[in-house]
Amino acid sequence: MSRHPEVLWAQRSDRVYLTVALPDAKDISVKSDPEGSFSFSATGLHGEIFHFNLEFYGKIVPEKCRTKAGLRNIICSIQKEEKGWWKRLLKSEEKPAPYIKVDWNKWCDEDDEESNSDLADDDDDDDDVHVGEDDESSDDEGMLYLPDLEKARGN
Repeated sequence: MSRHPEVLWAQRSDRVYLTVALPDAKDISVKSDPEGSFSFSATGLHGEIFHFNLEFYGKIVPEKCRTKAGLRNIICSIQKEEKGWWKRLLKSEEKPAPYIKVDWNKWCDEDDEESNSDLADDDDDDDDVHVGEDDESSDDEGMLYLPDLEKARGN
């Protein structure tokens, strides 16, 4: 029997970000199709199996989706087929499962994104990260690095 990990989500006009809280996960498998089906499975630290399936509100581009496993979580960056804001994460109008929550740390309102993109257009900083603009981009672009706090404290 599989369990559900906690899943945090946020969106931009071109992407959806899923953060799966699963420390020291192994055998991570992510599958998606253009119609918006998304499947995740992994093995936890003590051998327990974690699994979930989602039917996204809109269509996605599977070949432009990226997954990055860290020590504490797995971040999935999912490219939307059409740029625009989804009114919810899932196709179903029912309340999402209790393990799916909004990631307020990564959340950006539609108005905020527009004002941030205006600022980015005025700025020519090399620090700007542009995700999915070319096929030569690294898998790390658009991913957030979360340090291991225990190691930083020296514990």
